[in-house]
Amino acid sequence: MSAPVPVPAPASSLAAALAAGPVVLDGGLSNQLADQGCDLSDALWSARLLADAPTQIEAAHTAYAAAGARVLITASYQATYEGFARRGLGRAETSALLRRSVALARHAAAGRDDLWIAASVGPYGAMLADGSEYRGRYGLGVRELERFHRPRIEALCEAGPDVLALETVPDADEAEALLRAAEGTGVPVWLSYTVRGTATRAGQPLAEALALVAGHPQVVAAGVNCCAPDDADRAVEIAAEVTGKPVVVYPNSGEVWDADARGWRGGTAYDPARAADWRDAGARLIGGCCRVGPDLIAAVARHLRRVG
Repeated sequence: MSAPVPVPAPASSLAAALAAGPVVLDGGLSNQLADQGCDLSDALWSARLLADAPTQIEAAHTAYAAAGARVLITASYQATYEGFARRGLGRAETSALLRRSVALARHAAAGRDDLWIAASVGPYGAMLADGSEYRGRYGLGVRELERFHRPRIEALCEAGPDVLALETVPDADEAEALLRAAEGTGVPVWLSYTVRGTATRAGQPLAEALALVAGHPQVVAAGVNCCAPDDADRAVEIAAEVTGKPVVVYPNSGEVWDADARGWRGGTAYDPARAADWRDAGARLIGGCCRVGPDLIAAVARHLRRVG
């Protein structure tokens, strides 16, 4: 299982960059891969391409870097030992694929000293591939969830990402498990919940859920992702107030997935001009999630340069 030729990491830390001003994140990896003609109907979603079409993943990262993104999020959101085991892959092979996800993003950033790689760590529900990440409360305790997350976090960290993106977290119990699993890795993390209104998907007040990271030395940013753009507005304010940390925000386009029709409905509500308001409220990592493509990320980058 070959990997891209290793390239060096940026000389400065992401935390230092955040102290200097807003940093643009990439957008949805799955929609860019779909636009490139990739079939994502498998339960492993984009993670399948780590084994079957890694060059497509690198091409998607390259598209976002060209659009102005300065943080590339790896294709490991749905990559788990359990998921790949159902495809017949052993633990060693899966570990290699997790490391490959970081290497592909790093290779797409080759020659740039202003790009950082965020290793995506999705929630337990993503592995189930049944929408559970938008409900949480899987019937597992914090210790069980920590045992699930720790091996893949350790494998990702072996590849040397600049930060761990603990993302699309539906409830505070899983957030606690993820933070515990990341302890001792030496890699900084950001934590982002998926929310509806001002509550986590599991129904906890977002302010209470975010209180977990206040004073946590490993957490360089906290906030929300994979939510409606309208919900992101208040969430940024809450995250800044509660955590005292730089805020990360990357909502969806605003379209809604129709499971019966197997397609998206409704128009986009993602307005790149909102980036200035998010920045003014404390956001320092600003991008997009599902259905937010390179064109919108380029507009965010342009807008932040204009108003910065």
